[in-house]
Amino acid sequence: MKYQGTLDKSAMGLSFLCLAHCMILPVATVLLPTMLALTLEDEIFHRILLIGIVPLSGLALFMGCQKHRYWSVFAWGVTGLSILIFAAFFGHEVFGEEGEKAATAVGSLLIVVCHYKNYRQCGRHDCAD
Repeated sequence: MKYQGTLDKSAMGLSFLCLAHCMILPVATVLLPTMLALTLEDEIFHRILLIGIVPLSGLALFMGCQKHRYWSVFAWGVTGLSILIFAAFFGHEVFGEEGEKAATAVGSLLIVVCHYKNYRQCGRHDCAD
């Protein structure tokens, strides 16, 4: 439990990175045509982010909820992670490009909110570093 706060903060940061990528990239693509040459728009970028987001978020939320026992925070976090995973692998085909971005934004925001709540509860229960 020594690293609980660090895990939550890291997971929030990765989720914000994902959200920023989805929100800023379309604007940057319009403003900076050279951005089209970068692979940041590829689906692989989302999947690479998931390699860090899923285990880090899952671990941080589980460890915190194990201590403070607010399992609804964990359940909502898993819901957010599931939305991100679905959007990364199936979102474009199911929802289209705009729907995929919206689903990714919803999943990311849900994860950030859950980590914030987890962090706050850990602070109240003395399990944050």
